[in-house]
Amino acid sequence: EVQLVESGGGLVQAGGSLRLSCAASESAFDDYAIGWFRQAPGKEREAVSCISSFDGSTYYADSVKGRFTISSDNPKNTVYLQMNSLKPEDTAVYYCAAGNPPCLWYSGSDYYPKMEYDYWGQGTQVTVSS
Repeated sequence: EVQLVESGGGLVQAGGSLRLSCAASESAFDDYAIGWFRQAPGKEREAVSCISSFDGSTYYADSVKGRFTISSDNPKNTVYLQMNSLKPEDTAVYYCAAGNPPCLWYSGSDYYPKMEYDYWGQGTQVTVSS
């Protein structure tokens, strides 16, 4: 079983940056897709980003494109989510998850992020003040 631990959350002013880390208990990233999700109070869970070494694919929600960057450091078994130009609407608990690749599926010209993952971290709170 893969264990995931998120860190790096905190309180930041609008326009600031945070880097979230997702550390895995084993060398999982060559075999798994890793996704970042967030959930704000009263809202549904949202897929923010994902990365899959299987096919080199990455995904960003429209709401974070150009501001967030996902990357992986396989020797450290860690995936990062660099979040820049943060907005109050980015406030949420952020979770990372691991599952079978790929992290995207395609339907014609459209693509959708994988939502069902096998392993989840405990989450880290991100709060952006205005």
